[in-house]
Amino acid sequence: MAATSTSTVNSCIDFSNWLKLQGLIGLSFPCLRRLFKTRYQCFMNQIWDDSPKIGNIFYKSVIRQHPNNFKLFPVQIISIKSGNSEDWDLTLLTALLLNISRPKNLSTSEKQILDTEDQFIKDLRTIRNNLAHHATGYITDSEFNQLFQQLKNILVSFGEDDSKIDNIKDHIELESSKDIVDDESVKEMNNLNSIGNRYFKEENYNDAIKYFTKAIHLPHLSVKDRAILYANLSNTRLALYKQIQDSDSTFSTLTTTDDERYRALKDAKQSRNLWPIWWKAHYRVGNAYFSINELEKAINSFERALALDPLNSEVKKVLDTSQFKLSQQQRHEHLDPRLKPQTIDEHLTDMKNKFGINPKQVRCGHLLAEMNDDPTPANVIKGHKYFWGDTQMGIKQDYEQSAIYFAEAAGQDNAEGMYNLAMLYDRGLGVKKDHRLATHLYEQAALQPTQVPKTNRQNIGVAESQHALGLRYYNGVDVAKNYATAAYWYKRAADNGCEQAANNLGIMYLEGTGIKQNSVKAEQWFQFSAKKGDPNATCTLAQLSFEKNDFNMAREWHQRARDAGHVLASTNRENFLAGINEKEAFIKQCPPSLLNVLDESAKLMDLKNVKPKPSKIGSSLYNYDQLKEYALKGSITAKQMCTALEHFDVALHIIAQYENLDKNRFIHELAEAYRTESLVVQIILGTKLYKHIETIICSSLTHDPDDEDTQICYVYFYHDNLEQNAKLLNEWKQKRPKSVHLYYLSACVNCFLKQYDDALLDCNTGLKLDPNYYELLYNKAVALRLLPNIDQVDIIKAYQDFLNLAPKDHRKVPESYYAMAQCYLSI
Repeated sequence: MAATSTSTVNSCIDFSNWLKLQGLIGLSFPCLRRLFKTRYQCFMNQIWDDSPKIGNIFYKSVIRQHPNNFKLFPVQIISIKSGNSEDWDLTLLTALLLNISRPKNLSTSEKQILDTEDQFIKDLRTIRNNLAHHATGYITDSEFNQLFQQLKNILVSFGEDDSKIDNIKDHIELESSKDIVDDESVKEMNNLNSIGNRYFKEENYNDAIKYFTKAIHLPHLSVKDRAILYANLSNTRLALYKQIQDSDSTFSTLTTTDDERYRALKDAKQSRNLWPIWWKAHYRVGNAYFSINELEKAINSFERALALDPLNSEVKKVLDTSQFKLSQQQRHEHLDPRLKPQTIDEHLTDMKNKFGINPKQVRCGHLLAEMNDDPTPANVIKGHKYFWGDTQMGIKQDYEQSAIYFAEAAGQDNAEGMYNLAMLYDRGLGVKKDHRLATHLYEQAALQPTQVPKTNRQNIGVAESQHALGLRYYNGVDVAKNYATAAYWYKRAADNGCEQAANNLGIMYLEGTGIKQNSVKAEQWFQFSAKKGDPNATCTLAQLSFEKNDFNMAREWHQRARDAGHVLASTNRENFLAGINEKEAFIKQCPPSLLNVLDESAKLMDLKNVKPKPSKIGSSLYNYDQLKEYALKGSITAKQMCTALEHFDVALHIIAQYENLDKNRFIHELAEAYRTESLVVQIILGTKLYKHIETIICSSLTHDPDDEDTQICYVYFYHDNLEQNAKLLNEWKQKRPKSVHLYYLSACVNCFLKQYDDALLDCNTGLKLDPNYYELLYNKAVALRLLPNIDQVDIIKAYQDFLNLAPKDHRKVPESYYAMAQCYLSI
């Protein structure tokens, strides 16, 4: 339905500071457009006239010629081709300004001016992103004054007037009480809006659009009324698009400004700009982004809408759906050969070809199930037949009928019936989409015994539901995102034989998401998953073998992935094999001294494979005695790890003294362990020790939020809470501008968040404090390598700076040499 009246704003939250900052950011748009036009004329020797002609020329000659420099969405490409810079948002303007190649004949002073401008642009983008993703919209006066001054400095540097900026600080109001409103215009607006809503209900969307548009162009309306009209117009355009498509599919590629989805997004943004604290404006923007498959942006908008109206079930539902679809796409479900649609007949033929199972025997089993006194097995079989279709039995695909049979089985506490019914609710097939009910069904099935009572048969649906819960907690669908809980359910599912869960658990161990990074455990789970037939795990093992220089196994695993039907492995075959050949040639050309360095570094890191020694309080993945041996032989890295283990051991003994616990000393020793080598600090999630340490860190931070030791412990302890840590570190860096380790932590967090510009800024600031801080030098090299439009020579120099200072057995030495080799090959 189109909106007909305003929604009550959550009056419990004071949005005034947030709104004023948004107003300041709004002032930057014309500044950045002017800057773009100035640079375009300087770089291209041509005037930007906002025409489609100039837009298409720019796209063909610049954007398309340098695709790696510009990571643009289809809607942004269309906006560029239109040529109208008035339609460009801050994201697009900053992307263009920061990534257009400069002329090579610039003077030193000209380069310095551009560098200064670029830094202001990056700072503006960071502030804007932090505000856009702010959890509540409540900005304290202290935060506001600091951000306001930063934005003012940026705007003044771009030529904005001081008085205009200060006027926003002093006079902007939430209720727009100074709007000049004409009663006759309001009366006419209400009439046109009412007619538009009537046409909308009648599904006469073209006429509805005409009346909403007429209402928008009336003079002397309040900002809120105009925002409502734009929201109505956006919603109607999306409804018209679906009507024209005659389908619920809204994910076809956006190619033109005439596409109703493009217009809907433009209208929704107008509504949001006019009334930025109205939940429905953000909701409409989210719907528009969802329609063009820009799901991450849709999720951001829906989260903002939910923050403004926390109890809105409509927003929660579409947020869950967006997260569910995004998780499907990130897992490349559409490319998974196991999920390829097939009839029961095709499925039985496939089982015969792969496992030699006779289809006739399977169908006999189906008949016996129908003759059984217990109707549950037969209901499950019928549910599958109606889900897929069974040509031989004359059954056509019918999701509604499938849901009926699975519901019958679920009603008898059958795990397979519960799992499949939940899957239908998740996708809205044959039943109304309901993620909450799906979660409930998964939970019921996941808690059942893994074997059918009084038999040795696997209880199908249990492991699958456990895996589904892992996916839910990993992606935040219907539940709060929680990586540790996701790992718990993946582990349970993998222990019960689910190969997909084993693969996902391997990824979490590999990346250190929610659990301590452990490449050995990761590879073990990938091996387990691959042996059970998971093509994704097989493809990952090919990449891991490549990284370990086991080129024959890399080729073997990659071929197995192709044989298993992995689409990306098949389409990327030539590139993968070429990469193997290039790296193999590089290794053969390496002098023995360099290979020895790489081997020693690998051996040191393999110490994590050693069986940990028992401890009364806890245990470490690292063997202290063997590390000590390496340290005595001259290994600086091993010496650091020993020192870190000693600090950690002292911390553990302090916390064991429950009656005479010295919290300050415990925090200090733990922080020293983290600072020296965080990898050695192993605290098992969910244990009493973990909860006790968590309580101490949180209470210490509450008692003394400015204590650096406590801050460091907090960031490392909650290392997977990236967004929260980024915000805290930004605040703490400002209060402790001389703390190099806080800049190092911030650089790490920004790299994980793929905010490489911010990471580079952290590195450069930290290196001014300590030019020999080689961990920052490494992060700087990584950030440069992952940023677009960076000269390969500069990246090589950054890695060389790291290698010149880092211990020869540092764990990042091999990766640095390989990265440098790739850069040399790209020159």
